[in-house]
Amino acid sequence: MKIDDLPNQIPIFPLSNFIIFPKTTVPLNIFEPRYIDMINDSMKSNKTIGMIQPRALASEGNTPELHEIGCLGKITSFKETDDNRYLIELKGIIRFQNIEEIDTQKKYRVLNVNYENFFQDLNNNKEDIKFSDLELIFKDLKSLFEKRGFIINWKALEKQSLDETVNALAMASPFSLEEKQILLEAKNLDMRKNKIAEILSTYTYDIYDNTTIQ
Repeated sequence: MKIDDLPNQIPIFPLSNFIIFPKTTVPLNIFEPRYIDMINDSMKSNKTIGMIQPRALASEGNTPELHEIGCLGKITSFKETDDNRYLIELKGIIRFQNIEEIDTQKKYRVLNVNYENFFQDLNNNKEDIKFSDLELIFKDLKSLFEKRGFIINWKALEKQSLDETVNALAMASPFSLEEKQILLEAKNLDMRKNKIAEILSTYTYDIYDNTTIQ
């Protein structure tokens, strides 16, 4: 997607416990009527929607406030089920800044957004990296994944660029949503790697907590 093609107003899916990063693809099961409407409208236009975290669960009757940074996704796969759900795949394109919410007659929320701090997300340059280097960078993360029962196909990561790998692992990691939001907001790949290391340092005890089977 080119900079000139980025929409300034986007429908958003404020899904709690879910973050998408640029250059990652995730499946979504759409069943709420308002989001069925949103996907229908998106498929008729540029096939994009914004994923953004609500700051907290709203009390009944209130609309939750949103985080400042989210990620624009493009629908790359679409299937309608027999029970009128939509199964889609959404690919992260570029992060955006939430400028303001727009009043519309639609059932879903629409934001006016800005991308200028995140144009580097559109960069498709591949970074050469040896798997041994990747393993070194993520040795503690790998330990945490395994300790928590997460299965990662590390060999498959060899085929990806460094930014695709970092983003995929950040999204799939057993970190808290607050920690993942910090990773999403990290300005560039190097800062995201450093933030991962900082977060991992708080999990050190958990990673190396030796347990003995009695």
